[in-house]
Amino acid sequence: MSDGPLGGLVVGDEVREALGSGIPVLALESTIFTHGLPRPRNLEVALDAEERVRAAGVVPATIGVVEGRPTVGLSSAEIERLSHDDRAVKLSLRDLPVAAAKGLSGGTTVAATAFLASRAGVRVFSTGGLGGVHREAQQTFDESADLPTLAALPLVVVSAGVKSILDIPLTLERLETLNLTVVGYRTTDYPGFYIADSGFDVEYSVDSPDEIADVAVARDALGIASTLLVANPVDAERQLPADLHDDVLARALAEAAAQGVSGHDTTPFLLDFMQRETGGRSLDVNVEVYRGNVSLGAAIAAALAARA
Repeated sequence: MSDGPLGGLVVGDEVREALGSGIPVLALESTIFTHGLPRPRNLEVALDAEERVRAAGVVPATIGVVEGRPTVGLSSAEIERLSHDDRAVKLSLRDLPVAAAKGLSGGTTVAATAFLASRAGVRVFSTGGLGGVHREAQQTFDESADLPTLAALPLVVVSAGVKSILDIPLTLERLETLNLTVVGYRTTDYPGFYIADSGFDVEYSVDSPDEIADVAVARDALGIASTLLVANPVDAERQLPADLHDDVLARALAEAAAQGVSGHDTTPFLLDFMQRETGGRSLDVNVEVYRGNVSLGAAIAAALAARA
């Protein structure tokens, strides 16, 4: 691996060589296996994602921080180590300098992963769901750092929209304000992560990885430096049933209010409630969402590399 000074970016040898020779590369996050999934499923999903990417002829670049070193292209041993590390920290973009100075290890959020991917020259990134505007943000100003970060990076990011525990219409408004182009993959229904249709629409749909690559190339030619967001809904047959989803979400929100849960504690509380009250089905959907986004992201990376 190439190493650098304190806080400097480490790029795995395979990723560096692929970028230098025009082989497509797909960035993958690490919070899904440091904080998002229980053991041992977390490691299984992380390694499966890398295998899916390789099977498509694309090099995976799983991104995380190891002993203070931001790393693009974690080794299998590093992925395994982080997946078992009880002290692994959840790291957003603002946390990276502190992690570097203190020698912390952790999983990178969408914002941190996207930033590090862009720094390394990786153009496509697949994640599960984006952060967004939280409910009652008019009073709390609670908005994910994912949004302004992606507004400043010329990436292609594949997600299943934002989790339905967030305020989806406000999130879509913020995406418009931040000039983040949103396209639905073979749909104009904006997905709500656990469900294929959140009840809100996006203006444009795209039908293939090649068409997505065409949009990205046009964006770059225009000199627009914001992320192209590809909303890829989970297969309707594998989504959380809409009636179950709506019932559990309503009860989760009511319980959070009753217990006075607020701020950064809200999201983990709601997600844990969803998992418990659906008997783990929400977790299964989470994995299906991620796998679908990884496969689509790999195809987009290959299509973009073919245009270079």
